[in-house]
Amino acid sequence: MFFLTTTIKNMTEMGKFDELFKVYNCNLDEAVVKTEIDKILLENFDKNNNKEVYKQCLSQIDLTSLNGTDTDAQIMAMCEKVNGFKEAFPHLPNVGAICVYPSMVPVVKEYLKENIGIASVAAGFPSSMTFIEVKVAETAMAVSEGATEIDVVISIGKFLEGNYEEMYEELTELKAACRSAHLKVILETGALQSMSNIKKASVIAMAAGADFIKTSTGKIPVAATLEATYVMCAAIKEWFDKTGEKVAYKPAGGIVTTEDAVKHYTIVKALLGEEWLNNKMFRFGASRLANNLLSSIEGRDVIYF
Repeated sequence: MFFLTTTIKNMTEMGKFDELFKVYNCNLDEAVVKTEIDKILLENFDKNNNKEVYKQCLSQIDLTSLNGTDTDAQIMAMCEKVNGFKEAFPHLPNVGAICVYPSMVPVVKEYLKENIGIASVAAGFPSSMTFIEVKVAETAMAVSEGATEIDVVISIGKFLEGNYEEMYEELTELKAACRSAHLKVILETGALQSMSNIKKASVIAMAAGADFIKTSTGKIPVAATLEATYVMCAAIKEWFDKTGEKVAYKPAGGIVTTEDAVKHYTIVKALLGEEWLNNKMFRFGASRLANNLLSSIEGRDVIYF
């Protein structure tokens, strides 16, 4: 196992990404992927479509506010909602984290009282189109201000032109800048053009040390599809089988309804199993989903967050 892990890392260091992609079978048949998704949902969705799963999904939400109009007062109010959740819903688990822009991390750090994650986007989010020095500095500053999780976007242009080495090196620098914080690597799957590319980007991100791989920013029209969840979770499973390293998963963007959440949950459970069904290994990036899950659990319209 150690030899295999070392070999994979050496491949990336030498730029031998074609060999890495062969090891992880990145030549995917998209029709087969879609057929497998349909089969998983047909066999398992109804079993997972229940209130206990809704509660589990609620506990896995990164409650997110990433708007150019965000104010300190709005983020403070979001923190207060999370702080007061146990009193309002004593029978339910709280969300997994709050996710904000870097400048709002100090606000969350000051006002959040619950013991949940403080996630911050960084490194030129959402485009990643800035200098690596700026990306590293922003990441390090967000961590120093209190972020326990950092969400960064890959250099999509570099990936699409086949400049895998530079993309990989950037991610390793950002991983180092995170220090003890978890690194979530956003692939922006809606821009990657094929399922094979999603698999390749997943493998590069994991080789670079990602603690999570994440689908999307939510800032482009195509976000977290079921196909992306299937491909990325299959990559995580293959990575774990070959290296023994467990990488977490986060679908984000466009997951709004309870049905949406349960479908993604069902695919994750089928491919990765029970070990991933917790908020250390599986998160949803969402804002509207929390209220919809609460409504499904309570059997009435709930607008809490």
